Amino acid sequence: MSCKIDAAIDEYGVDVPQPGYDGVDDYLLRRWRGDDGRSADGYRTLTDWFNKRLLKRVYDEHNREATGVRLEGEYEALQSDDDLVRREVADDLRGDGIEVEELTTSMPSWSTMRHHLNDCLEGSKPTETATSEWELESVRIAADRAAEKAEKAVGSLASKGELVDGDDIEVDVDVQLTCPVCHVRTPFREAVDRGYVCREHAERERAEGIDGDASMGEAANTGASGDRS
Repeated sequence: MSCKIDAAIDEYGVDVPQPGYDGVDDYLLRRWRGDDGRSADGYRTLTDWFNKRLLKRVYDEHNREATGVRLEGEYEALQSDDDLVRREVADDLRGDGIEVEELTTSMPSWSTMRHHLNDCLEGSKPTETATSEWELESVRIAADRAAEKAEKAVGSLASKGELVDGDDIEVDVDVQLTCPVCHVRTPFREAVDRGYVCREHAERERAEGIDGDASMGEAANTGASGDRS
């Protein structure tokens, strides 16, 4: 069966706008490994890049404005869990003659990108040695195992005829972290990369920590003055 990413490249003519890369696959591999002079990108970042390039090609074909801000916003809307937001953008796209269901079905998931890089392209990258890598690797392994078990269960349901399209379904396990205050959810890797789950409450907690340290310092100074008197 043809790789979903290769099929999308052929069908939509996905390309690389930057010079210095020998096509999309070369770009994906080099950005994943980080051997083009820049920091390496992860599966999700590369998936988003690919899907936005695909979306731009569709916009160009239908003479739809494809500025960076609009493309970014509408891509996020199509990926949103909010049905109302997603439906509003989808209706607008249909107004320009774009087959939304066909478009979104053609967009690969991060697990498909992982398969493409590791298996289709037989890529590999040096093992990270950073102190935090074992935690990241542990979560990745746990997600992979969960995906494998889910795929087996889906396959079993398909073989029993209880899931008609189960043979071709993609299982995507995404570890999300939830803010304990406002319950905003952030993908695990994204939270690690930026250093927080929720910007608002992380900044508030950081500020409270600084205030607390200052108060402790004042108390210590007061105590020291009392000892000297």
